[in-house]
Amino acid sequence: MITPTDSQRSRLAELARYFLRLGFLGFGGPVALVGQMERELVDGKKWLTKAEMKESIAICQSLPGPLAIQVGIYVSWLRGGFWGAWVGGWCFILPNFVIVASLGALYVYLGDLQPVTAIFYGVSPAVIALILHSCYRLAKLGMEDWLQWTIAAVCLAVTVILQAEVALLFIGAGIVGILYYGKPFKRSPAILPGIAIVPAAAGPIAPVASGSTLSKLLLFFLKAGSLTFGSGLVIVPFLEQGLVQQYNWLDERQFLIAVAIGMISPGPVVITATFVGYLVAGFWGSVVSTIGIFLPSFLLVLIVAPLLARHRGNANVQGFVKGAYAAAIGTILGACILLGKIAIGDWLTALIGIVSLAVLFRWKVSNPLLIAATAVVGLIAYPWLQPSWVMVH
Repeated sequence: MITPTDSQRSRLAELARYFLRLGFLGFGGPVALVGQMERELVDGKKWLTKAEMKESIAICQSLPGPLAIQVGIYVSWLRGGFWGAWVGGWCFILPNFVIVASLGALYVYLGDLQPVTAIFYGVSPAVIALILHSCYRLAKLGMEDWLQWTIAAVCLAVTVILQAEVALLFIGAGIVGILYYGKPFKRSPAILPGIAIVPAAAGPIAPVASGSTLSKLLLFFLKAGSLTFGSGLVIVPFLEQGLVQQYNWLDERQFLIAVAIGMISPGPVVITATFVGYLVAGFWGSVVSTIGIFLPSFLLVLIVAPLLARHRGNANVQGFVKGAYAAAIGTILGACILLGKIAIGDWLTALIGIVSLAVLFRWKVSNPLLIAATAVVGLIAYPWLQPSWVMVH
């Protein structure tokens, strides 16, 4: 049994405080959250070096599951070891669970929430701006030469064309990185196969033949967390296929509201699972869905992170990280384009997105303040405009 020491307990308390705050106040999806962690933990608290942060992002992007949570777990593991990973990760998730489960209860017991749709209308283009701005910061952090930009461009194009992430993109980009930056023909520890043994893509999920709704929810979201590469930004089509088309748990409009809840709440976008779980099976549905979507991230990071940390200086590992990091930038930008098709549907949402991006580049505006301002715009403008695209997607 692993037990924390006194010094570790102090670090656990630090991690709990930081990630509880981030869970309550972190807006903008995975890239914005990772950018915020990079700014606060590298430049502010000095818990990590820039190289460690870049490595964390590339490693976590190469694994299935939500990027922001995985980076949080990995950073917590670096800071606080085994227990740090569990404390930091679940403290990151807990505020989002409480907020989204409460919104699920409001939706179930009070009926249709038109203000949520109005907020979604104003906030969504601001979220796209947050993603673009954070991706710019991450590109400055880790994009160094023409090869990385070429890899990013290819991954962007593939993501947009296929409208999904392909796991082999990250593995292939990592191999290209090894060939170009590393020493592939020099004998070294065989650690990369441990990274590469992951599913190639998220395939269709077969319906569960028997069992309760709770067990079906748990299995569905365990598979979603284990097999879907990228983040909440690209997990949406996968969830729509299963929740709407396959299981018929939600209709299209309910699914859109669930996505809106995931986007307007702080923390990772995949917290959508909590809202879906509440709609399908009440409070315990939200609990098992939340566990299902996030548990694979803990297991993957805790299994892979120690292996990679031991070989951090290996030239082949560094080459793999550079290639995978470039793939991360490209696929997230591609996902941003796909999400933008939902978020921006008329002149006002386009204007909100452009102004939000300009504000982020010109002033150091906090994410919650920007989200609050655009939510107010949505609440005021939506009743007058009633954009049909919000209702029919």
